[in-house]
Amino acid sequence: MNLSADFDKQKMMETLTDPDVSSILVELEEGGKNSTYLADKLQLSVDQIKNRLSYLIKYNFVLVLQTDEGEFLQADLNKLNKIMENDDNFTSVIDGLTELDQFLN
Repeated sequence: MNLSADFDKQKMMETLTDPDVSSILVELEEGGKNSTYLADKLQLSVDQIKNRLSYLIKYNFVLVLQTDEGEFLQADLNKLNKIMENDDNFTSVIDGLTELDQFLN
């Protein structure tokens, strides 16, 4: 799979490692979920969830699907796994965490 180079890789990794975004993505690991179900489970509004996922949605790492049962959010696990496998991305995350640790200490 060839990932689009249109997105900012550092911003994407920051988004993926954000605790709020991570908690939403955990819910999407086993497949698409109704946005109302997610809102109830995570105690957030649908708009808050979509806002937190906006960068992922923009680049189709998370899809917003309209069905007869309502609006569903679905993670593209292939794309997410591919970006996480890229060593350059992990280096950026580790550097960012090291910088944060130094700032906090």
